[in-house]
This record gives sequence, structure tokens and C-alpha cells, in this order.
Amino acid sequence: MDKHTGAAYASAYAIQETPMSIERRVKIFRNGRNLAVRIPREFENEFKEGDDAVMSQEGARLVLAAARKPTLIEVLNSLETLDEDFPFIEDLPPVDDVEL
Repeated sequence: MDKHTGAAYASAYAIQETPMSIERRVKIFRNGRNLAVRIPREFENEFKEGDDAVMSQEGARLVLAAARKPTLIEVLNSLETLDEDFPFIEDLPPVDDVEL
């Protein structure tokens, strides 16, 4: 958005800025059996195509946020414990002459 069209753009698309957030009026459309909304350009730095997002409802507001990627510890903690007995593996002595 350049400085010449910025004011017209802002008034035409109802962009509201508050100290904590930017709001923009968007159109809702049907995509198959789902309702959908296009993410305006002003917000595209929050999302990348193919990323996951989380939608939540706070009263009458729907909030869309980029999904946080789980940490390695969270992924490991989510795995089931293995209840298998692994076979004994003999610890062989090192080989002296190894040619690489």
C-alpha cells in the first residue's frame, strides 16, 4: 500500500487500528460445505501456505492463530512406552586394524 492510495484503501476495506491489534472487515464465503474467509495481505506474515492454524471462540469472536509447533520433549512425551524386551547384543571388542 503506497501513501497515495493508503487512505482510500483503509476506508474502503474498513481497517481499524487499536493500540493492541489491527482489525479488518472481510467477506465470508462458502467453499464446498465449509464457510471460509481469505486472510488479508496485512496478516499474511503470520501464516504460510500449508501451515496449521488454531481457531477458537472467545464469546462472539472467532480467533485464528498460527499453531505452535510442538517441542521435541512434547513429541517424545506423547509417544507410547515400549513394553518389549530387546534381545541382548554382545559387546564385541574393537578391531585394531581398520582401513578406511
